[in-house]
Amino acid sequence: MTALSPTASALIRLDGVSCAYGGTRVLTGVDLAVTPRQFTGIVGPSGSGKTTLLRVLLGTVRPVSGSVQRRPGLRVGYVPQVEAVDWSFPVTVGECVLMARTRGRRLPWRSRVEQAEVGEVLARLGIESLAGRHIRDLSGGQQQRVFIARALLGRPQLLLMDEPTSGVDVRTRHEVLHLLDDLHRDGLAIVLTTHDLNGMAAHLPHLVCLNTEVLGQGTPQEVLTADVLERTYGARMEILEHAGMPIVLDQYVPADNVLRYRRKGA
Repeated sequence: MTALSPTASALIRLDGVSCAYGGTRVLTGVDLAVTPRQFTGIVGPSGSGKTTLLRVLLGTVRPVSGSVQRRPGLRVGYVPQVEAVDWSFPVTVGECVLMARTRGRRLPWRSRVEQAEVGEVLARLGIESLAGRHIRDLSGGQQQRVFIARALLGRPQLLLMDEPTSGVDVRTRHEVLHLLDDLHRDGLAIVLTTHDLNGMAAHLPHLVCLNTEVLGQGTPQEVLTADVLERTYGARMEILEHAGMPIVLDQYVPADNVLRYRRKGA
């Protein structure tokens, strides 16, 4: 991995990146630039390489070919899938967030400065009242906010998130989306993966369609088309438009049920 020059605009740039596990290629020739204040969703089927791409951006996976350039001193936060977390682990919200500071800590307890920092980031996400609550007693939306808070404690310039709305209800999905929009407006660059084409991806300003290789990137209107999605998912999808926003259907819909929609990409 090489460092970008101080004048370069991208936070991270991937050029021709390919990755493999046990001889099986999972990413092929990926070109991607993540710029300051960018808000990108990576979509694709299971096994398409989305999580691997996040790990390349994070720096925990090294490509077998291609180059990764990173801005010097770049601070990156990472939020894993909530399904991967052991929510029975005996810690409070405040303790869980502070675990982001385990490296380099000299004392086993929180200093006053650290307590203030944890309180500040919890307040920013609207969950300061939950600091003393056990993590197992949280709702899905609260759980997601806790791990976002944990990532934000390092004051990142780029936030990477793996399926932030997986397994949550519609209300929680909207809460997470609005929260991420607020963080983005504050200047944070965000890259996330999602399976949720309509509830999540259609609301993001920039999308990348991935299935081992990048098959399309641009705005939802440019990317969520029948051609791009068929190449990404291997199946024809019906694309409709409602209130200026693309709606993706994975099955045929009778014409009399979609009179208020304008067909797109058919």
